[in-house]
Amino acid sequence: MILSHKEIGRVSFVAAIFVIFPLRNMLGQGVEETIVRRHILVSEVDERATANVRLSSPHVLAAHIQGASEKAAALNSENNRRRSEDLGTQEETDVPAPRAALVKPSFYPADLSKGSGVTLTTAVNHAVYVNYKGSISANWGNPEAFLSDLFKDKFIHLTDQYTGRTSPGRYSRGESASVTYPLYGNVLYEHELWAIVHSVAKAVGFGSGTGHIYHIFLPKDMDTCLDEKMQCYSPDNFNAWVFCAYHDAIDFGDSDIGVVFFTVEPYQGVDGCAVTQPYANGKLIDSTNSTLSHETFETITDPLAPTGWTNTTTFPETGNEVADECQPPQNSYGNFRVPIFLINGRKYQVQLEYSNTYHACAAEP
Repeated sequence: MILSHKEIGRVSFVAAIFVIFPLRNMLGQGVEETIVRRHILVSEVDERATANVRLSSPHVLAAHIQGASEKAAALNSENNRRRSEDLGTQEETDVPAPRAALVKPSFYPADLSKGSGVTLTTAVNHAVYVNYKGSISANWGNPEAFLSDLFKDKFIHLTDQYTGRTSPGRYSRGESASVTYPLYGNVLYEHELWAIVHSVAKAVGFGSGTGHIYHIFLPKDMDTCLDEKMQCYSPDNFNAWVFCAYHDAIDFGDSDIGVVFFTVEPYQGVDGCAVTQPYANGKLIDSTNSTLSHETFETITDPLAPTGWTNTTTFPETGNEVADECQPPQNSYGNFRVPIFLINGRKYQVQLEYSNTYHACAAEP
C-alpha cells in the first residue's frame, strides 16, 4: 500500500520474566497478554546517575489539540539546535542545512536527507511498564505482540533505505520489565524517567548502546513533563499539553552505561492522541500501536535527532522525521485518521511511514 504525501494530508537488577496467554479482541483476532512476573528496582544509584546525563534532546509527537502543533514544532526545533551544539563540542557533525529551493528537476519536497549521525541498524526492543495495575491489555493493549509482528513484516523494511541494511531479523523483541516508581501527584518528570531508564538498562539481560531500544509505557491518568519547559503529556491540563509521545537518547557517560535509546509511550486512548473509527482492534490497542510504530521508526532512522534522516529542504517540514512526514489528518475530536492494513498477516491500524524510494507515505519498502 502506497499513498501520496498529499493524500495523507502532508501527511534493578533482575531480568523480567513474562508468560503469554491468548485473548480475543472485539474482532476475534488473537491478542497476546503479557504478564510481568518480576520488577526491576530503581535505586539511589539510578537517581544519582541522572545528574551525569550529558545529552538529551527529545523529539516529540504533537498532540492534536489547539496550539500543540506549534509548541511541539518550536520544542523540536530548539532541541535539534541544542543537540547539534552539544554534539559539535564532542565530535564532528555535519547536519545538512535547509535549502531555500529544490534542485530541479524535483517534485518531492518531503524527501529526507541524512546527517552524519548514526542509525540503528539492529536493535533489541524492550517494553518497560511503569506503575501499572491489572493487566497489560487493560492498560495498553498488545504492544509487544505488535512489535513481534512488525519486526517480521515487510513494513519494517521501509527502514532499509535509511540504514543501508536489508537482512531480516535485525530488529527483535527482547525482555520486558515492570517498574514501580513513587510519585507525588500524577506527574512523572523527565529526570525521573531517566532514573527508570538507567535502572532497566543496567540490569542483567538488558543493555545500552545502539543495540537496544526501550519503550517506556505509562498508565492511564499518569502525566509526564519535560523538566525545563514544563511541556507535557497532560490530558487533564490542556494548557500544558503539547505531545502524545516522544523518543530520546541520553548519555550517562563512558564511566557508567553510556548512551541509552528509548521512547516514552503515555496512555493513548484519549482524544487528541487516539486513532479514529473504524478500529481494527479497538481504540486503545490501535492508538497505542500507531504511536509505538511512529516512535520506533523514528528511533531507528534518527536516534540522535537531528543527525539522522530528517527533512532539510522545505518549510514547515524542516526537521520532520520519517513518521512526522506522514502525520495523518485528524477528525473533529483531534484523532488521527489512520489506515488499516495487514502486518505479518494480522490487521492493524497504524500510520504509514515516509519512503524516499516512492516519494510518498507507504506500508512496504
